[in-house]
Amino acid sequence: MIETERLVLRSWRDSDLAPFQQICSDPDVMATLGPPLDMAATATRIEWMQRHESEHGHCFWALERRDDARLIGWCGVIRGDIDPVRDKLEIGWRLARDCWGAGYASEAARSAAAWSFANRDDDEIRAITWEGNVRSRAVMERLGMRYCTGLDFDHPKLDAGDRLRRHVTYSLSRADWVGI
Repeated sequence: MIETERLVLRSWRDSDLAPFQQICSDPDVMATLGPPLDMAATATRIEWMQRHESEHGHCFWALERRDDARLIGWCGVIRGDIDPVRDKLEIGWRLARDCWGAGYASEAARSAAAWSFANRDDDEIRAITWEGNVRSRAVMERLGMRYCTGLDFDHPKLDAGDRLRRHVTYSLSRADWVGI
């Protein structure tokens, strides 16, 4: 669907379940996202993405490397379902631990942002993450996103005592994207 120099962002396949579950069950990967997922929970996430793509034409697509066709995570945009991303384009990514630090998240996110501004009328893309997720925040900043200081929030899907509850919001406007 979307190809970069090293990556392909594409629709989900049945064969993606096992490799994506390996990623989602890795405690290092999930340390800033929530508890590791079992096979059933991973299948539910993929099914949600497939429905979202069918309804909206986009999702957090399966992310694979071009050189070996290995599924290494996901990246793309969804319609957010919580404030402050509700009904806005929300960009996101998740990568296998052994793929961190290679620039894949930035490369994939850049292509997803380009696709979004070329194919959707939205004036901005937003991203949210746990306030302590320095790796994702660095990707957001490399993408040209700006931290929205007034949009910090407690994630409503996380319990009050959950250390991951406090989230931050970043935004990338269409006008700023044109200048990149």
